[in-house]
Amino acid sequence: MELKTEEEIEYIRENALIVSRTLAEVAKNIKPGVTTRMLDTIAEDYLRSEGAVPGFKGYNGFPATLCTSLNDEVVHGIPGDRVLKNGDIVSIDCGSIKNGYYGDSAYTFAVGEVKPEVLSLLKRTRESLFLALDQAVAGKRIGDIGSAIQEHVEPFGYSVVRELVGHGIGKKLHEKPDVPNYGKRGTGIKLQEGLVICIEPMINLGSKNIMQGKDGWTIRTIDGYPSAHFELTVVVKNEEPDVLSTFRYIEEVLGIV
Repeated sequence: MELKTEEEIEYIRENALIVSRTLAEVAKNIKPGVTTRMLDTIAEDYLRSEGAVPGFKGYNGFPATLCTSLNDEVVHGIPGDRVLKNGDIVSIDCGSIKNGYYGDSAYTFAVGEVKPEVLSLLKRTRESLFLALDQAVAGKRIGDIGSAIQEHVEPFGYSVVRELVGHGIGKKLHEKPDVPNYGKRGTGIKLQEGLVICIEPMINLGSKNIMQGKDGWTIRTIDGYPSAHFELTVVVKNEEPDVLSTFRYIEEVLGIV
């Protein structure tokens, strides 16, 4: 577990904000009839305009800038010729590299008119992320983060994916520690000031069980029910967390702010 200096934190912040703005550019084009490949092109062009390069493209062989995961796909969907349809939801996960450091963020979008029960899933998953961010304070433990998510979503009947977790970030996209979206308060490693982590609840409307698609990347729910995914990057501080990425740009585009 590597603690970051203030200089390193600012490099990560720069990337976190680039990714946040990239997702806002993508948000402008989330509508029925758009292909996921088109969204991927928009994201790559914007990242490069900011002097960054895609953080995911080529990572362990991943072929694209974005992960675009529709409906029952949890994460790691590959952009292509699929067309967004009215009623879909799509998780867009994006990474960047600039000055040797990474940024990483994700947001699940509603496409057109989405069923109320699915919109509620998105709302509660987003809420759980912000409750978890509040736990990123020195002296607390990793289990406090996961339990904040789990305790918020499970009373609604949702389930927490177990096999996929948040992570540390810095010069590598995935660093220690793992940050599960479930757990018990007061358990796990103690959080220290300067630790930079990505918290990313992946919450299913149905079963928590998942499976890998034939493409070797896409992870989907085993029962075909929808899944929601939101991700932000935060620095553990002594008094209150320092959240490096933001949904503000996205939600301004969506008219939520």
